[in-house]
Amino acid sequence: MSGPARPATTAPASASVTLRPAAEADAGAVADVYLRSYDAALPTVRRAHTDDEVRDFFRYVVVGRGGTWVAEAAGAVVGMMVLEGAELSQLYLDPRWRGRGVGDRFVALAKERSPGGLSLWTFQVNTPAHRFYERHGFTAAERTDGANEEREPDVRYVWRP
Repeated sequence: MSGPARPATTAPASASVTLRPAAEADAGAVADVYLRSYDAALPTVRRAHTDDEVRDFFRYVVVGRGGTWVAEAAGAVVGMMVLEGAELSQLYLDPRWRGRGVGDRFVALAKERSPGGLSLWTFQVNTPAHRFYERHGFTAAERTDGANEEREPDVRYVWRP
């Protein structure tokens, strides 16, 4: 979710951003946001898939099955969230849009849509994401040894109302 210091930008605040369900036509932009965000926030974590594989995954799997939301500003996708039941499986923002309240709005939407609670995974090295989710009431519930595609230890966070 968060990463190194955000570059200077003139991007407006989140009030000018619309959150909406993703359409199939958004799949490419959603994948691009994921790729930019991942690379900026997790420079030490090896991606398990090529850019083309990621784009295909979003195009043919993620966006098509529903639960994907986008943040749109001035006609461009600047953030994405995937909510699968009570699992907040993905939340990524264009690096220029971090710290502008868009992630806060996505978490509020996830809590509204899953009022009984939420869980999510993030990498242990992603301490800015830990702080972000903890600020929203999530607590660390489980840590792993990196038995995942990226071979990177992660942590499961949960939120209960």
